[in-house]
Amino acid sequence: MGIRCHVLDHARAPASQINGAGSFEFGPRKANNLVETSQNSSMAYQTLRQEYFQIPVVTRAYTTACVITTLSVHLEIVTPFQLYFNPTLILEHYQLWRLGTTFLFFGTFGFNFLFNMIFTYRYCRMLEEGSFRGRSADFIMMFFFGGILMIIFAFFVNLLFLGQAFTIMLVYVWSRRNPFIRMNFFGILNFQAPYLPWVLLGFSVLIGNTIWVDLMGIVVGHIYYFLEDVFPDQINGFHVIKTPQFLKNMFDEPIEDADYTALPEDRPGGFNWGREVDNNANNEAQNNERRDGM
Repeated sequence: MGIRCHVLDHARAPASQINGAGSFEFGPRKANNLVETSQNSSMAYQTLRQEYFQIPVVTRAYTTACVITTLSVHLEIVTPFQLYFNPTLILEHYQLWRLGTTFLFFGTFGFNFLFNMIFTYRYCRMLEEGSFRGRSADFIMMFFFGGILMIIFAFFVNLLFLGQAFTIMLVYVWSRRNPFIRMNFFGILNFQAPYLPWVLLGFSVLIGNTIWVDLMGIVVGHIYYFLEDVFPDQINGFHVIKTPQFLKNMFDEPIEDADYTALPEDRPGGFNWGREVDNNANNEAQNNERRDGM
C-alpha cells in the first residue's frame, strides 16, 4: 500500500515537481525544449546545405567524390586494391574505373588525407572562382587535360594513386596566375605564391613521401600553364587546348545578347519599354535641333 500511495502521489503532483534523480520532466518545458532542439537542428541542416551548394559546381563534385571514395574504403565497402592505377588490369581486364578512382583516394582518414583535402578544396575553389569564373567548361577541360597527361606518365612511373599529384597541379596553376601574393607556411616560411608548389614538394619529402608524385603534378601544371597562358601570346601562338562546345553548353551560363530586344509580352506590365524610351529620346533630340535652328 505504501508503494501504491507513493506512485499515486507522484501521479497527482505537477510535472515540474518530479525532479528526482533518474526521473524525467514531462511538462510543457520539456516539450518546448524538444521543439527548440528540432528547430535548431533543422536550421543547422539548412545552413549547411546552403553553404554546400554555394561551392562552385566543379569543386563541389570533385571534393565530394574524394570524400565519398575515402569514406567507402573506411567503411570497407571497397578496398584500395580496387581503386589504384594498374595498367595491366585496365588494358587486359577492362577495369576502366581505375582511370578515375586513382584521382579520388588520398589514403585513410588521418593527417595526410586532411592535409591533401584542405589544399584540394582551397585551390580548386580559388581557381574556379578566380581565373575560371564563369568558365566551368574550361575548368573541366583542365581536369581532363591534366588527368590524361598524368595517366600517360603513370604508365612509365610506378605510381598507384594520382590524387596528390592532381592537387599539386591545381596549386601550381593557381600560384603562377597569382604571382604577387605573399604566402606563409605554418608560420615559418614567407615567400611569393610561385614558390608554393616547391615548398609543398620539400614538405612532402620531409614526411617521407616519394618525390615523383609532387614532381609529376608540377610538370603537368607547368605544361598546362605554358600552353594556356604563355604560348598563345607568342608570335604565331594559338590556344592548343580548346573546350568542346557541348561542354560550354552544359556548364557555362549563356551570354546575354546586348542587341536583344524583349518581346512586348515579356516586358513588365506589357509596357513597351525599349521602343518607348527610344521614341522619347528621338523626340527630345528633334526638339533640341529645332530650338538650335531657331
